[in-house]
Amino acid sequence: MAENISVIIPVYNEANYVDTLIASLGRQDYPKSAVELLFVDGGSSDETVERLKQLREVYVDEHKAAFDPFRILTNPHKIVPHALNIGVAAATHDVIVRLDAHTEYAEDYLTQVMKTLAETGADIVGGPTRVASRSLFQKAVGTAICSRFAIGGSRVHQEDYRGETDSVTFGAWRRRVFEKAGGFDTRLVRNQDDEFHYRAKSLGFKLFQEPAIRLYYYPRDNPTGLFRQYYQYGKYKPLVLAKVKSEIKLRHLIPSGFVLYLLSLPMVLVIGWWWLIPLAMYAVADLLFSAKNGESIGEKGCLLIVYPLIHMGYGAGFLHGIPLALSGQR
Repeated sequence: MAENISVIIPVYNEANYVDTLIASLGRQDYPKSAVELLFVDGGSSDETVERLKQLREVYVDEHKAAFDPFRILTNPHKIVPHALNIGVAAATHDVIVRLDAHTEYAEDYLTQVMKTLAETGADIVGGPTRVASRSLFQKAVGTAICSRFAIGGSRVHQEDYRGETDSVTFGAWRRRVFEKAGGFDTRLVRNQDDEFHYRAKSLGFKLFQEPAIRLYYYPRDNPTGLFRQYYQYGKYKPLVLAKVKSEIKLRHLIPSGFVLYLLSLPMVLVIGWWWLIPLAMYAVADLLFSAKNGESIGEKGCLLIVYPLIHMGYGAGFLHGIPLALSGQR
């Protein structure tokens, strides 16, 4: 008999995505009678909740279970860490899986999660972040975040890496992890999953990345959204690293140094032209990595913009986050 699973899905204004998401859940090859779906709504102002209620009637009729297989919960605090904590508290099974509404999942996603938990003895498992795209800019972002030049070679973006790791995309957890590590830090609008996984690892829990667990994430599709996203990643990273100092790595610090250098460029008037050498070196690296990694002329051109947006957004956010981390603010 298949082991029961609780699936947590935070949603907010996802009316355009919930049909596709539930259809993909319906295609999972894991027994539907063993899966509990927990949608945690953060106060959507569109038709998300109404549409979920309509879809629930159909889903419950089609997929009978010994428990309620489809519940809609309310998150009055809106942000994701609260949604995850609400979902974990409401989950009735030992295995808890977090999904995202803007991501596509292979039909054997849940099957591979359970197989990996059983075969590795890990407490937390997940797959690498594979990317999907609907536009040229989105494709370039997907290429960039899988590049060492953009993010420093994080394992979560290495599609072929299989083994123990520091964090996984979204995650599937045994309940004992929450019983010992507690819940997600509600101060973190971003990076709450990384912080939780770092904390769990520091307590002796085993995290395992399995390439057979396949998901496809749609990254930001415009420059403003991309910069804002990485600004937030950078802003909350110092708070994460202040809590788990063992996870401080050079790749977390370099973008903020780059931003400080850019702010110092007026010094060229005092120091001399040689102060522009690092900027020229960065421009050459940006050109080389864009030319190497882009598949088309259009994508190469987009990458020339995407790499600096990621670096400057993350670096500026990190600098903003340092005093917030020191004062314990959000």
